[in-house]
Formats: sequence, C-alpha cells, structure tokens
Amino acid sequence: MKLVVLGRDGIINRFREEHVASPSEWEPLPGALEAVARLNHAGWQVVLATNQPGLGTGLLDMASLNAVHRHMNELLARHGARVDAIFICPHTAADRCDCRKPAPGLLLKIGERFGVNLDQVAVAGDTVRDLQAAHAAGCEPHLVRTGRSALLSAEEAESLAAQVPGSRVHADLAAFAEHLVQRARAARGESGNAGYGDLMK
Repeated sequence: MKLVVLGRDGIINRFREEHVASPSEWEPLPGALEAVARLNHAGWQVVLATNQPGLGTGLLDMASLNAVHRHMNELLARHGARVDAIFICPHTAADRCDCRKPAPGLLLKIGERFGVNLDQVAVAGDTVRDLQAAHAAGCEPHLVRTGRSALLSAEEAESLAAQVPGSRVHADLAAFAEHLVQRARAARGESGNAGYGDLMK
C-alpha cells in the first residue's frame, strides 16, 4: 500500500486565522485538488491529519465540521480525487494530548489503522509542528510553502525545515505530488516526466 498523509488547512484549502466553520469558508488552494487526484491516480491513498482545536473550545461542532468535509469531498470528487480517511485532533494545547501535532499520535493511529510501516509514509504540512509530528512518528516530513509558510522565502523555508531531520521543501501541494510521482517512477526504472493524462492511462 502507498499512503501519504496531508494536513488540511494551508495545504489543501486556504488557511484562516478563524476556524473553518462552514462549507462557504472552505476554499481550495489553486492546484491542490488536482494534486490529490494526481496522487490518487498514481496509486496513493491520501489521508488527512488535522488539528481542530475549535472542537475543544466549543467554537466548532462536529455537525459543522462534517458539513465542511462533505463539501471538501464533493469538490475533490469533481476533480477525480478522494481522501480515504480524515483523522482529527479535537484538543487544545492545554489538554496536553498525544494526538495534537507536533505530537505523533494522529500519525501513529493512521499507521495502525492502515497497517503500514510509517517509515514508508510521506507527510506534508505547512508548519514546523507538522514536520516534528512526522519525524516523531518515523514518517518522512515535507514542508509546503503555502498556508502559514506562504510568506517564507526559499531560504527561510529551508532554514525552518532544517530544524527537523530529513525534511524536504516544496512550493505547494502540486510540487509535493510531482516529487513523489517522479521519485516512484525513478524507483521503477522509468524515465521522463509523466503528465496527468499519462497517469490516467
């Protein structure tokens, strides 16, 4: 099984300082839905791991969150994309749980649920917390320069990533997907660039 884990806010959809509390507030980043589709069609299962502390503070309820995710899934489906599961931490920092990133609990649960070795799982996020969670779980950490990292220069992003061993930096989710697809092609001994149409064949 090929599995990849993505954060949600700032990676697939635009990051908001306020919680995304309704479908109308969930706005996909340019190219993000297509990037998920590319991963899917290249054989990856895509799972989301997201901190949602609004649940813990009462600023967000599960009915609203479920409505947001139904909307997200509908938009993904229009692009031939899907996410296979969404793992949520509902806690605040004060709760000191083991699942709120940078803790690795969500990723460990994902590994257990899907029965995969986490050292074979790439994790993409937009904060150092995402990288730290990935590293702590034994995953491969990747930083995308969108969301909370959107204003970082290339040098600043590399400096941030250097705080967590093994981290790589990508311009956005599309560049991350391209990296994984091309690396997999190289591992199979294939050459050349695969466009989206090639992956659909």
